[in-house]
Amino acid sequence: MPDASHVAGITVPDSALAREATDLVRTVTSDLIYHHSRRVFLFGSLLGRERGLECDPELLYVGAMFHDLGLGEEFRTSGRRFEVDGAEEAARFLRSRAVPEDAVRRVWTAIALHTTPGVPEFMEPEVALITAGVEYDVLGIDYERVSADDRAEITALHPRPDFKRRILAAFTEGIAPKPETTFGNVKADVLAHFVPGFQRGDFVTVIENSPWPE
Repeated sequence: MPDASHVAGITVPDSALAREATDLVRTVTSDLIYHHSRRVFLFGSLLGRERGLECDPELLYVGAMFHDLGLGEEFRTSGRRFEVDGAEEAARFLRSRAVPEDAVRRVWTAIALHTTPGVPEFMEPEVALITAGVEYDVLGIDYERVSADDRAEITALHPRPDFKRRILAAFTEGIAPKPETTFGNVKADVLAHFVPGFQRGDFVTVIENSPWPE
């Protein structure tokens, strides 16, 4: 049976904070999101090692575990991007456990920016590696930079059956009730594919129709 605490050469944090984050996410999300979130931590950790980035593994873990929490049903009327909802939940969790504000800020930023390509890679390692882990697991970016053996060990412990279809369905369910939050971000592509009648916001049209006379 695979060892959940040491996977592909990565040690999974086992602090009280990490265990509580795991328990919370395991309780309020599906198996799909739980296993995806754990893979994000593991792939992000491996990519960080490969890139020579040093991060706080506990913060990386909490960020990975909370990064898709905002897709949950309770957030579908928030009017905010799901990334912000997840970031706020993580910040609330960390502050309730007296985690320093700088650490809270890094986790909040990592989650809030994890679907904003081209920015996180230039920020703190925790921010960069949450996005790297997400991009690896969802998009297959830098796929060959993780060995086949490491991929196999991770997916044996955290399997991804029918993952492409199921994660797209989870994105659709989480954001379709608030389509306005997809303006200017990649999730507009999801609704364009899966929600009949969806019309994405257009940046040029917003400028041209603004109240400014010229």
